[in-house]
Amino acid sequence: MSHKRRNSIAAKRRPRAPVFAALGDETRLSLVAKLCGGQPHSISQLTEGSKLTRQAITKHLRVLETAGIVHSVHTGRESRFEFDPEPIEGIKEYLDFVSQQWDQALSRLKSFVEL
Repeated sequence: MSHKRRNSIAAKRRPRAPVFAALGDETRLSLVAKLCGGQPHSISQLTEGSKLTRQAITKHLRVLETAGIVHSVHTGRESRFEFDPEPIEGIKEYLDFVSQQWDQALSRLKSFVEL
């Protein structure tokens, strides 16, 4: 692989790393699943049915917010969290790119082996 191509792949990977890291936790994945419905949720609502404290849920939401996966909307004294699909769409595009690279590599290998 050429140096230029490696740098291109690294450039595509870097901005996605915080999203992968944020999604690498079961609790955060659960929070994202709850927020995917399109309705904003309060911390109290997100804590319901969980064994975690509001403080623990808040810490997980901050990680998701830092990665851009959720954002908070202040309604009076309460913060409500909403899902932002853009970072996930970026991950999908990146994984499609990687998949295409693998398909091309496997095709080259197949051509080489069949000679």
